[in-house]
Amino acid sequence: MNIILFDDHYRTELLPLTFMRTAAQLRIGIDTLAEKWGRLLAEEIETGAAEISYLTEDYLSEKFGVCYSAENIYINARIIPTIELLESIKKLQEKEVLFLNDEIIAFKSVEELSYTEVQEIEGTKLVEFDLLLIHHWSDLFIHNGEVLVADFNQITEGRISEPIEESNRVIGDNKLIFIESGASVETAILNTKNGPIYIGVNAEIMEGSIVRGPFAMGEESTLKCASKIYGPTTLGPHCKVGGEVNNSILTGFSNKGHEGFLGNSVIGEWCNLGADTNNSNLKNNYSSVSCYNYTTEKMEDTSLQFCGLVMGDHAKSGINTMFNTGTVIGVCANVFGGGFPLKHIPSFSWGGSDGFEKFRLDKAYEVAQRMMERRGMDLSVEEEQILKFIFEHSEID
Repeated sequence: MNIILFDDHYRTELLPLTFMRTAAQLRIGIDTLAEKWGRLLAEEIETGAAEISYLTEDYLSEKFGVCYSAENIYINARIIPTIELLESIKKLQEKEVLFLNDEIIAFKSVEELSYTEVQEIEGTKLVEFDLLLIHHWSDLFIHNGEVLVADFNQITEGRISEPIEESNRVIGDNKLIFIESGASVETAILNTKNGPIYIGVNAEIMEGSIVRGPFAMGEESTLKCASKIYGPTTLGPHCKVGGEVNNSILTGFSNKGHEGFLGNSVIGEWCNLGADTNNSNLKNNYSSVSCYNYTTEKMEDTSLQFCGLVMGDHAKSGINTMFNTGTVIGVCANVFGGGFPLKHIPSFSWGGSDGFEKFRLDKAYEVAQRMMERRGMDLSVEEEQILKFIFEHSEID
């Protein structure tokens, strides 16, 4: 079974998070959408009966390539996978198409279709059960709780958690706390009344932290001393977080290591929020929040009362930075200085409320490499080419 997770026209609604990844690499719940498919297909993948690849825009295809076979199953990368959906997909006949509300969910074809050709497929078979499709980046934090609970149940089923140290205080059901091997949790308050708490391999919750579920933290991530976490919140792998966080997602390898508030937000990879960075997630007049939309290239009403910040990969903020409700920040932006900067900060912007200039590409490479080296990783040639493409198409001159 050759699975091809394909992007569609909604990927621009998911920018800036999809500038450097396919929609399948978006994180919601505990893991990414691609990793969820990997869990469902684990036995088939292990035996070689299934393979997963990606169909996306050309500039991403060197890193996220597609593999064709004599029998291809194309699946929308934005879908939250379920066992029921997988069973329906396995029953598909050649050229039979599953769709939901005029959106393609999956289809089977021997043809080696391109990214453009996939967009032109028409549906023939309506899905008759509930599915969750991600349409906008804000859907990630909106639906994070329900997906996190489902992931928790699947990942922990039939497994035994590491013991909870006696120094911790548990409020609610301690069976809703799962601690992976090598993780450390000391003198924390863990509240599971609103949802489970998942602590990944070698992760650490330091003394004095307060966590209200649903909450998940990935491998090697750290909650620093006296952190205050309100669920639903997810930290991907290798994140360092302190201060106050509410209903937010850090995709992975990103830091918010100090005091400051982050709420109703999604942060990409390799980002750093300087000490006392704060974002607003609620307007003073309680009206709905408007955000910059990459599809229409203008501000659009989200119809959300709570909406904070979205930050593309490799973006940074200096100490005491303030972000308004609905701020959208592109890739490799560096924001610093007093006052509120613009609500839309294009990729490779360098500056703050006093104005921006374009960040040099060679300097962006240097900063990215230095940060990645701290995690024992390197900026790959493919990632350099992706950054170059984004740099050449950035809205800032």
